[in-house]
Amino acid sequence: MDKKYDTVIGERGVGLSGGQKQRITIARALAKKTPVLVLDDSTSALDMETEQSIHETLRHLPDTTKIIIGHRISAVCHADEILILENGRIAERGDHKTLLAKKGLYYKTYVAQYGLPKEEFTA
Repeated sequence: MDKKYDTVIGERGVGLSGGQKQRITIARALAKKTPVLVLDDSTSALDMETEQSIHETLRHLPDTTKIIIGHRISAVCHADEILILENGRIAERGDHKTLLAKKGLYYKTYVAQYGLPKEEFTA
């Protein structure tokens, strides 16, 4: 967005990339300072560096419960609790380390996205 705040945006974000739309949506949500923030695959169109920056900001957001829905392990790996859904039901529950150790669906997703895990993983 070359003109920054003065950029004219078409209806429904016409003229913006998917990543730009996602960044603007996240910025608007953060500006509201709501006690509960639900992000549904909100970083799927972002590059890894931008995604990590946003998740780092979210981790340090005080007094806010964050519910993050995502398909990328990197979007959820720092969560206090991760729920893995399969066929509409909770298949696994735990933090990143616990779920990797179970070698279930979360582990299989991790392997598909990153390869075999190292002893100590820090995403």
